[in-house]
Amino acid sequence: MTEVASVLFGREDIRRRVDELGRTIAGDYVGREPVLITVLKGGAVFLADLMRATPLSLEPHFMAISRYGDAEESLGRVQILLDTDVDLAGRDVILVEDIVDTGLTLRYLLGVLLARDPASLEVCTLLDKAVRRIVPLTPRYVGFDCPDRFVVGYGLDFQERYRNLPDILKVDDLEALKDDPGALSPRFASA
Repeated sequence: MTEVASVLFGREDIRRRVDELGRTIAGDYVGREPVLITVLKGGAVFLADLMRATPLSLEPHFMAISRYGDAEESLGRVQILLDTDVDLAGRDVILVEDIVDTGLTLRYLLGVLLARDPASLEVCTLLDKAVRRIVPLTPRYVGFDCPDRFVVGYGLDFQERYRNLPDILKVDDLEALKDDPGALSPRFASA
């Protein structure tokens, strides 16, 4: 019998990689105070850990975009529900993403942010699912290359569940999870 999900990236590997990303960003932005922007809700967990791992003065901000229903990808159709209230003109901006997939939503967000005239704009993503990329985008900072699998945990969800799992799980049987959205709940006991 196939398990519904298995660990793809464990919590210690995630912690080590986030620490490495924080040190790299700190080295790249010496003497500057970048604005970190993430999209709620998925990016919040990664943003919080990345900020703690980056020994710089940072300014966090949040955006929220429309969900795209039950579809597995947005096809680039995005509505901004919550926007940042900071003037980005002349500022160094890092868009912090939980996962970059097709790149369609990211392209839209980058266009919105570039129109605000930042001094620089880079992308830091925990997971890069480049195998599914439609838009030619390459994030500057990447935590892990992600296989073409549905993933949950560490901010990533299935029907608003499992964001608080400390590991990133690859879903091995998506149909079983759709049939029983609570199937991964026993994972909380081992968290």
